[in-house]
Amino acid sequence: MNMPTNLLRTAILSFALTAPAHAHTHQHNHTHDHGSETIKKTAAKGYFKDAEVKDRSLSDWEGDWQSLYPLLKNGSLDTVMTHKADHKKDRTAEGYKQYYDAGYKTDIDRLVIQDDRFTFYRHGKSTSAQYKYDGYKILTYKAGNRGVRYLFTKTQGDAQAPGFIQFSDHTIAPKKVSHFHIYFGNDGHQKLSEELTNWPTYFPSGWDSQAIAHDLMHH
Repeated sequence: MNMPTNLLRTAILSFALTAPAHAHTHQHNHTHDHGSETIKKTAAKGYFKDAEVKDRSLSDWEGDWQSLYPLLKNGSLDTVMTHKADHKKDRTAEGYKQYYDAGYKTDIDRLVIQDDRFTFYRHGKSTSAQYKYDGYKILTYKAGNRGVRYLFTKTQGDAQAPGFIQFSDHTIAPKKVSHFHIYFGNDGHQKLSEELTNWPTYFPSGWDSQAIAHDLMHH
């Protein structure tokens, strides 16, 4: 897929967002905290300069992906919740499970991305559509760190497929990722960028639950 040549098409939006104290208002530290260790101010933690942010191709997210929501619901990630409770001590394992239940919640249990086409699987039934790259938004959070959403807009396909998609991960420049958070909606990118509490999360479909749990605890 060709990247846009007109740099003015790159949408950059910085604004303050208000959210609960432990809401998803950082560059995904919830999966990568290390106890009381001092957080290094890196791009992966949400500290970067605007000039460091680069356009990315959909090939960064190409692949066959599984949602973490079913694994959370069936207990496969209980060890992760216990690990977080033991190390952070700001809530119980059950409290973490409730937090991630809201974050991971989605009815799209599998997602396949190839070229510019997304195929969404809901309970074994699929819908698909094609999407074009629409630049990125830089979000500034109340805590002072920031995040980048990469934007894709539907050009054609099934009516049931979402009109707007945004990716968020640990990367602010071209790089193939091993997991990501994604946002779906039909009310435009501005509205979707305000979503902070629901961030469906996907890992490769070939990974088993033990590998995913290990990554969430130790990556």
